[in-house]
Amino acid sequence: MPGVFKLLDLKRGSRVLDLACGQGVFSRYLLSKGMQVDGLDVSEELIGFARSRSKPSIHFHIGDARDKKALKETGFDAIACLLAVQNMEEIEPVFRNVAHWLKPDGRFIFVTTHPCFRIPRQTHWGWDEEKKIEYRRVDRYATDLTIPIITPRVASSEGYTYTYHRSLQNYFSALAAAGLCVERLEEWTSEKTSEPGKRAKAENRARKEIPLFLALSARPIPKTTPNQK
Repeated sequence: MPGVFKLLDLKRGSRVLDLACGQGVFSRYLLSKGMQVDGLDVSEELIGFARSRSKPSIHFHIGDARDKKALKETGFDAIACLLAVQNMEEIEPVFRNVAHWLKPDGRFIFVTTHPCFRIPRQTHWGWDEEKKIEYRRVDRYATDLTIPIITPRVASSEGYTYTYHRSLQNYFSALAAAGLCVERLEEWTSEKTSEPGKRAKAENRARKEIPLFLALSARPIPKTTPNQK
């Protein structure tokens, strides 16, 4: 959350939408920093939790981010989406709505597990005994994947949810198609450290070299008039 807030680069009183806000953890963090906060999530249950745990000044909305009518409000200074785009089946309509809900000079930040190195069932840690190094193996990357994840107590009768893997190219293309251009990209590594042992040094080094999260900052592409072309 501190990393996202730093990327948002906002003044006190700015209007922020916490997209796919869940139980409102980041919404409450934003409020503590002096922001005016709205939260949007498709889950009625999670929004219920968010409302019960938050101050009334945070306005929570139940709605699908793919639907432009999910929010009546526009003109947000910023929109943040933490660890949720990988669980969205369609990002193109979501990004179009983000562009619609933002101010022309607004900013959109989303954080996801790194699509190059953290693909469920398709990336793994390995150990090179000869070189005494830990490495990251990537079995698939370029192909879009729909991956079921077993999740206790989910609303689905199937007992699992889905994560959707996309390449960096597809994320950038979807943003551009929605009228958003990437202004900044950050790759965040794990702060975890291994217990002392024979592989601890190699494991810690690998964690610092292979990012865990990807953070993207995007802005609406300025619209040109005929005289500006």
